[in-house]
Amino acid sequence: MSTDNQSTPPSTRRFSLSSLLIGRPLETRTLAHQVISKKVGLAVFASDAISSTAYATEEILVILALTGSMAYLGLSVPIAIAISILLIIVTISYRQTIYAYPNGGGAYIVARENLGETAALVAGSALLTDYILTVAVSISSGVAQIVSAFPSLADYRVPMAVGIIGLITIVNLRGVKESGSIFAIPTYFFVVIMFMTLAIGFYQWATGTLGVVTGVEFATETAAPLTLFLILRAFSSGSAALTGIEAISNGITAFREPKSRNAATTLIVMSTLLVVLFLSITFIARHIEAIPSHEETIISQIARTIYGDGNILYLMVIAGTALILLMAANTSYADFPRLAALQAADGFLPRQLTYRGGRLVFSWGIMTLALAASLLVIVMRASTTALIPLYAIGVFLSFTLSQSGMVIHAMKIGKLKPGEKIESQESVLEYDKNWRVHMAISAVGAVCTFIVMLIFAVTKFVSGAWFVLVLIPALVFLFSRIHRHYKDVAQALSLENQHYQIHTERVITLLLVDGVHMGTLQMVNFAKSLGNPWKAIHVGVNPERSKITQEKWDKYIGDDNLQIIQSPYRHLLAPIREYVMNLLRENPDAIVHIVLGHLAMDSVMTQALHQNSSLILNLGLTGLERVVVTVVPLQIRHDEEGGDMNVNVLTRDDLRRARHERELNERRNADARRAQKTHKPPPGKKSSGP
Repeated sequence: MSTDNQSTPPSTRRFSLSSLLIGRPLETRTLAHQVISKKVGLAVFASDAISSTAYATEEILVILALTGSMAYLGLSVPIAIAISILLIIVTISYRQTIYAYPNGGGAYIVARENLGETAALVAGSALLTDYILTVAVSISSGVAQIVSAFPSLADYRVPMAVGIIGLITIVNLRGVKESGSIFAIPTYFFVVIMFMTLAIGFYQWATGTLGVVTGVEFATETAAPLTLFLILRAFSSGSAALTGIEAISNGITAFREPKSRNAATTLIVMSTLLVVLFLSITFIARHIEAIPSHEETIISQIARTIYGDGNILYLMVIAGTALILLMAANTSYADFPRLAALQAADGFLPRQLTYRGGRLVFSWGIMTLALAASLLVIVMRASTTALIPLYAIGVFLSFTLSQSGMVIHAMKIGKLKPGEKIESQESVLEYDKNWRVHMAISAVGAVCTFIVMLIFAVTKFVSGAWFVLVLIPALVFLFSRIHRHYKDVAQALSLENQHYQIHTERVITLLLVDGVHMGTLQMVNFAKSLGNPWKAIHVGVNPERSKITQEKWDKYIGDDNLQIIQSPYRHLLAPIREYVMNLLRENPDAIVHIVLGHLAMDSVMTQALHQNSSLILNLGLTGLERVVVTVVPLQIRHDEEGGDMNVNVLTRDDLRRARHERELNERRNADARRAQKTHKPPPGKKSSGP
């Protein structure tokens, strides 16, 4: 037996739109090579966190501006410092998580291993929600940057956002290595241009040449008093800067070996960049007296004040900011499919999410993320301010569960003896004399993130946080129901403790025919080859067509095995089900084998031109007990592929011959009509006989 080891599968040898957009399929054995370096990993997993610096300061100022006083905007700096301290604590804790759980999974895996199934589902629901919101927020914010530079595009916010989501989706379907390489350029461009801008800004501040914002008015409809509640609202809004910190711990497996060390290094670099950028932007914004505005973002005000309006460097800052915000969505595209695949493998999400596509990425997860984010953008009209209240509560909930799980993890290590090692499902527990230090760090992180989560839930409840607080329990319930379904199915399929015996049962074959053609002949040949009693059924929704079907059956098939079931209300499935159920009642010891014909075209477009009723009938009949459905396809191809090897295939030559015969018959009929018309006798006279 010969083995074909061609590197390119036959289905990819011809041109297709799919191969043009996402590339040719990759072999499974190349999966181990679909890993990324620290430099690319920083672009893939850090773009979300770094991009939050573009709007975190603005979200603080938006809340402080409610006081109606410019003086209170200065509180943005101490609030930013407090947020940065929290960020450092969370970073240290997640660094521990990376080394403890080198297979990734983040909060979901940590919670599952240490806190139980329910906590894991809560963490998973929060993270999946967060990733969807990350795409919506980052894309909407990026579009806002573009609108700041080009106000005439304001009416096209939503179409622009949805279109960009589609573009990023296509790039990610090409694979993690390719998407990472593409998105690395805008990420590093933003970092470089922002550090250069902030350095110039600090120089101007130090030399007293830093200007103030002009052309933006400070206006508020009502002036609220400065209260602790308002400050906490500003703190919770600015905590959006922490979003994306967990991304690297979820995607450790995407890094090259040694995976944990490379991921941990990338996490430290990312957090350092994030803290420096966040504090610097907030500091400069304070000293140029930046004002939150719907017309111009804070980043735009900083760049315009430092470089001047219309300066090429100003446009570069706007372009870099817009790009990093748009690319921030890529972090979710890297993590959402992985997390969804983990939960699907555990039976809490549809199993389709575990399947890798042709480019070795979780294609179903990518498409699910794109669809959910697009719907959210449309509903929220691509408004960052409207989306932010929905955003961070899920992040901090997952932070809290992850850190709490790491506390339990450290306690487990503390119970081991020196040199003792225990392997669990996702990690290796090994005695560490510093386990108390690790536990303390995780405990502090858990307490801090829990407090922030409560602040966010209370201060943003009316603004939209209530929706997330309702959504997460609903998702947990849904995931539990999915899990129970899979367990029930597994139990039903199990052979354990079963006394089922293999035996032969009587089979009655039914052919469902809609007409008489080449496909019908194949079905008849197939039924006869089985050696079982068979009968053909035609549902008469059209009396004239039923008559033609009977005539053609008598002419081409000849067997008196066709039964026409009249359907005066033109139903197709119901009469067939009723007939089959009656047959089952009359033959309680038999299996009914239903044979369906199906025209299989060579493209989606041409397939959509046909009724495809076999798909509906298959779904409607397979639910009946003691019923087996077989589909006999007739492939119709517009090329020569497989034409001489498969008798079920009608190739281009067959179609050409059929077309030629049809045209020839039409010409003959036309000639006959003309001849008859030419020899037609004049009116009132009878033609003479021969």
